[in-house]
Amino acid sequence: MAEAEDDNSWITELETALVEECDFGSLRNICKGRPVPDHLRSEVWQICLNVHGKGDALSSFNGLYDMDEQTQLREDCSALVDKLGNDEEDKVSIVSDLESIITFYCKSRNEKYTSSSGWLDLLQPLLALKLSRSELYNCFYALVNRYIPRDCVKNGKPFHLFRLLLQYHDPELCSFLDTKRITADMFAQPWFRSMFAASCDLKIILKMWDVCLQHADPFLSFFLALVILVNAREMITEDKKLNKREIIEMASTFPSAIESEDIEDFCTLAQYYASKTPQSFRRDFQTPLFGTSVVSQNDSSEEQVSQALCLPVSVGELMQANQLGAKSGGSFQGDGVRYFVVDCRPADQYNSGHLPTAFHLDANLMLQNPEEFSSAVQALWTTQKQAIAAGSVAGGEHLCFMGSGREEEDQYVNMVVANFLQKGSQYVSIAKGGYSELHQVLRDNLSEGLADHNSKRCIICCPDNASSASDVENGDDFGPLKTATQDLFGKLSIVVKSKSVEMKEKFASYMKNEQVPVERHISNTDRLGKRYRNMANVFTIGDDDEGDDGAVPMSSDDEHRETVSLDTWLKKPEVVYSCQCQEVREDGYMFPSHLLVTSTHLYILRDIPNRKGMVYIMGRRALGSIVKITSKKKHPDFITLKYGTSDDDGFHITNLDRFIIPRAGEATKIIKQQIIKVLDALDS
Repeated sequence: MAEAEDDNSWITELETALVEECDFGSLRNICKGRPVPDHLRSEVWQICLNVHGKGDALSSFNGLYDMDEQTQLREDCSALVDKLGNDEEDKVSIVSDLESIITFYCKSRNEKYTSSSGWLDLLQPLLALKLSRSELYNCFYALVNRYIPRDCVKNGKPFHLFRLLLQYHDPELCSFLDTKRITADMFAQPWFRSMFAASCDLKIILKMWDVCLQHADPFLSFFLALVILVNAREMITEDKKLNKREIIEMASTFPSAIESEDIEDFCTLAQYYASKTPQSFRRDFQTPLFGTSVVSQNDSSEEQVSQALCLPVSVGELMQANQLGAKSGGSFQGDGVRYFVVDCRPADQYNSGHLPTAFHLDANLMLQNPEEFSSAVQALWTTQKQAIAAGSVAGGEHLCFMGSGREEEDQYVNMVVANFLQKGSQYVSIAKGGYSELHQVLRDNLSEGLADHNSKRCIICCPDNASSASDVENGDDFGPLKTATQDLFGKLSIVVKSKSVEMKEKFASYMKNEQVPVERHISNTDRLGKRYRNMANVFTIGDDDEGDDGAVPMSSDDEHRETVSLDTWLKKPEVVYSCQCQEVREDGYMFPSHLLVTSTHLYILRDIPNRKGMVYIMGRRALGSIVKITSKKKHPDFITLKYGTSDDDGFHITNLDRFIIPRAGEATKIIKQQIIKVLDALDS
């Protein structure tokens, strides 16, 4: 009995503090993340939302209910109140309050009401607090602006960010959903729009919000959703018979399984995931996703998050983690992100300046020498394990890849990152801005902040000298790699020439292409002959090292280029699939590009340097003209599309395109499906 009294002593302390009008900090110290008693909840929530004692904002409402969607709003308000089961006299008053609150909010914020907005779901738990109309509005307004992400629309910004977080913590589950073409908005839209109120029982939500509001973290919903999904991964992935629709329906019901006794552990686990996640995204997306600030039309956060290969980490965060480890003698205490930095620049750039704790993995090796690259990756895992075991400041479970910050090198770094993700590596991120940003951050202390910094060789100090053709011609030799920490990295010897021009020459040789005539375009009107039917291995997703394409032309860069907006084309209703890729030319040069698939054509759009969001249309390929899709045996992401015709004598390849596609399996599967649909239509 005495123990029970001790357990509830905090409630007495909370009651006293509320009488004395305590602040949020004091309240949180007393509650310690626990659900609060029903009779104290109203006051606790208002303090947590910083609206306690605020004035009546609704007093400025002109009382006009004349929105275009007013009828729908009134019907939705009535439906909610009917579901709550209030007395008839109370129903009219509550419906009026709800309609007034949402009407005033829409007009004051220039918003449009929709039944799927989640606002009535947010208001339902607030109604249980028996607040006055002005208090109800103030709490609602604070919840929407502090905790509900903007752009919770189909495939909107919050869901791109959530995918990156899921990929960071559970890349295999993320890849599974990607393969099924299931995006988070398909099942989690109500979760984010209503702080789970639309998906959980009211009693559960009241206690859940008790805890969430004490944490005061607008991003907590992302990690709550992450916990739900990761805990249900077996249900999602093990039943091979489930189709896309069934998985979406099942996933949407996951929050309803949360029980009252789970809430504290549920929120604690979400906080743990948050502590094990790089924090840079909070700074980058706080303003675009939350608050009352007007987001600029030029805001690039949506493009950044939708096109990000993995979670970006600021150089400042890397440096801070490094400094914390150094101050503690190389050992880290408690939760937090410990980085193992992987510098993927060419050897000459690495040897001219690098982060002292960085492991070197030359990205060029992936194409130059796949076997040596594989050995280097094994050395990476061994070194990381040794660094963690030794408690070194260089050791960490979280991999952060660093490039130069220049497109010509970083396109290969992206290939390395994609390779690690494809193999299911957990905790993968990339340093935002790369070495260029690191150099800028350390500009006043380069000699101490960077190891082996050579101002005459450094690509930032002397950009004209970086990996230039003259370096190769003059025979400059940077020698074997210098190591960052002799105790761990000194045992690793990876001697690489790694000049970019040399790499491109070898890559061109690897593809076995010669100079050939300009491509002939093929349309659906061309005679196709006998194709695909009863023919084996038309789509060969496997070995393609036979070198049979030496006389096959690739599309020409000299043809007329049409300039279009990438965003406009991605949103075209006829586009059934799109992905980012690298278009690979005959000379080995690669260009950041996009593949768009419609029901009849494949479009190749190439990014235009210095014109963000604009692309060239490099090719319009009729799906009916594709006769073969192959991939390199040693590099399965390296895809070749071959075009031509077929007759009784076999295939006649007239031209081809080559791409490096991060999720090549998904892309080729969809292209194949669309081709078969085209051929079936032609046969019929």
